[in-house]
Amino acid sequence: MQSFLISLSTVAVAEMGDRTQLLSLMLAARFRRPWPILAGILCATLANHGAAAFIGHQLGHALTPRILDAAVGVSLIAMALWTLKPDSLAESSARATRRGAFLTTLISFFIAEIGDKTQLATMALAAAYSNLPAVVAGTTTGMLLANAPVVLFGNAFATRLPLKPIRYLASALFFALGVYFLVRSLSTA
Repeated sequence: MQSFLISLSTVAVAEMGDRTQLLSLMLAARFRRPWPILAGILCATLANHGAAAFIGHQLGHALTPRILDAAVGVSLIAMALWTLKPDSLAESSARATRRGAFLTTLISFFIAEIGDKTQLATMALAAAYSNLPAVVAGTTTGMLLANAPVVLFGNAFATRLPLKPIRYLASALFFALGVYFLVRSLSTA
C-alpha cells in the first residue's frame, strides 16, 4: 500500500503544470469530448508507465540495495530540480489530427510522456519498491487525478491553479523522497 500511495502522490503533484497536463488542456479545448480523452490518457499512461516500471524494476534487481537506494535518491533529487523549471508544450506535438479524440490523445500522450519527469519517477519508484503493479497503479492514478480536472473543466479550472506553488510542492516532495533514499543507502551496510 505504501508503494501505491507514494507513487500516486508523487506523480499527482509532479504532474501539475507539466507538459502532459498542458497537452490535456489543449486536447480538451480541441475535441470537447472528455471521456475519450481520459480513456486515451489512461491507456497511454498504463503503457508508458508500465514499460518504465518494468525497466526500473529490472534495474532494481541488477543493483545492490545500497547502490539502488543511492541511484534512486540522486535521481529523485535531480527530478526535484527539474520540477522547478516550468514546462511548455511545443505546438507541433499538440496538433490534433483526423484520428479522433481517443487515438490522438493516446498517441500524443504516450509520446509526450517519453523522458518526462513522471516517467522517470515511475522508473525510480519501481526500482525502489518491489510491488510493480502497485507502483504502476499509483503513478497511473496520480496522472489521472492531475489531468481529469483539466480535461473536465478546461480553461476555467486551469487558469485558477497556482502553478508556481504547486511546482515548489512537487519539487519538495521529490527532494524529500530523494533524501530519504540517500539516507537509506548510507544506513545499508
